[in-house]
Amino acid sequence: MTHPIYHNLIGGEWKPAVSGKTVLNLNPADHTDVVGAFPSSHAEDVALAVAAAKKAFATWRLVPAPKRAEILLRAGSILVQNKEKFARDMTREMGKVLAETRGDVQEAIDEAFYVAGEGRRLFGQTTPSELQNKFAMSVRMPVGVVGLITPWNFPMAIPSWKLFPALVSGNTCVIKPATDTPLSTYNLVQALVDAGLPPGVVNLVSGSGSATGNALVEHPDVRAISFTGSSTVGSLVGQRAAATFKPVSLEMGGKNAQIVLDDANLELALEGALWGSFGTTGQRCTATSRILLQKGIARRFTAEFVARAKKLKVGNGLDESVEVGPQVNPNQLETSARYVEIALAEGAELLTGGHALTGGIFAHGTFFEPTVFTGVTPAMRIAREEVFGPVVSLIEFDTFEQAIQIANSIDYGLSTALYTKDVNRAFAAIRDLESGITYINAPTIGAEVHLPFGGVKQTGNGHREGLGAIDFFTTWKAVYVDYSDKLQRAQIDNAE
Repeated sequence: MTHPIYHNLIGGEWKPAVSGKTVLNLNPADHTDVVGAFPSSHAEDVALAVAAAKKAFATWRLVPAPKRAEILLRAGSILVQNKEKFARDMTREMGKVLAETRGDVQEAIDEAFYVAGEGRRLFGQTTPSELQNKFAMSVRMPVGVVGLITPWNFPMAIPSWKLFPALVSGNTCVIKPATDTPLSTYNLVQALVDAGLPPGVVNLVSGSGSATGNALVEHPDVRAISFTGSSTVGSLVGQRAAATFKPVSLEMGGKNAQIVLDDANLELALEGALWGSFGTTGQRCTATSRILLQKGIARRFTAEFVARAKKLKVGNGLDESVEVGPQVNPNQLETSARYVEIALAEGAELLTGGHALTGGIFAHGTFFEPTVFTGVTPAMRIAREEVFGPVVSLIEFDTFEQAIQIANSIDYGLSTALYTKDVNRAFAAIRDLESGITYINAPTIGAEVHLPFGGVKQTGNGHREGLGAIDFFTTWKAVYVDYSDKLQRAQIDNAE
């Protein structure tokens, strides 16, 4: 059976990689299902894409921002029309269940409509000058050619977080999708093309991080890099970009804690923990990988949580009855298995799961059981290091203050959640938890596009997606208009 062959988008034309080589995109639920063949690109392909983006920037930056925004509106409508098809494409290449891939496409739709509104809100400031007959203001300017490197777990939503704000701000883009999930990013870019985006404004180059990503980061004509991925790779991206003074937005790992106090609505906390831990098969940077339980409810919560985890249906995400899909590739499966071994060696108690699923319907996929550990202490590696799989640790504590300390005791700081009916403790947690996102009586997953998304410590470097993206994709220019018809030397002539 033949499979589709996809190309890079460079200067408005779909072209194969210079090398002619391709990589097969396989369904993680069924490796006999080939989604398509995608280019295996290298530095030569990146150079062509950057050159096309640089050429297009000369005219795209002059298109009025409201007109740029109209293209995003049309792209959003195209995504609406194709939502079910794109969701099914995503489930085939990434594995997560259809309910979630529909949500992923919806997030891109929301981002398109939200960012389109920014086309009329790229505000600067006017301010009084300290001199007579002089006008002072600031305006936003596009950065230029920007490089976007996106992950496989949200292969349409996260590219939209980067592409749409970059475009409405007047930049041109070269995007490198994750090697595991290029089709969803292709579908997003095709929607922009169909919406009337001029040639060269967005260029798409598929390939590995080492061959394609590095070339994009190091290219001298790329003015900024926006990266989402692991903290290890993000650190390398930041170091390489620094050599050419590129600003970098890094959104990286998490080891997110859900705190459940004795007074919590236990049913609500259980539902949130189950969804936060095993939604997307635990393959979210915001996934709930630590559940902190106050001792008064710990035994009851643990028993019910394990019982529900055991009942989760694992399988092919195209089956509407499935609740947990496969892990995206064998490496992720091996990582989950390795951390189970680490946890057992550290003395944690395995309550359920802990194994890859093989044979039968699982024979050709990369499936791992929903896994729960108890007896976990904050010092254990399983409580400190990101697994990125369906593996969760239960940690008991005595006091609210102790829970905050445990939650903050890691190197990451992306998302946190607190379940309580005590409004005072809720606001104290909002103040004291070291994270970019805090939920009260809701799980650690579920961000909305119009709020800032990102974290602190080894999760990020201070920039934000969502509300903060325009700040990254624009630079400030101060403007002074002197209509006095004489030389005025600012502080020198203003000293008297």
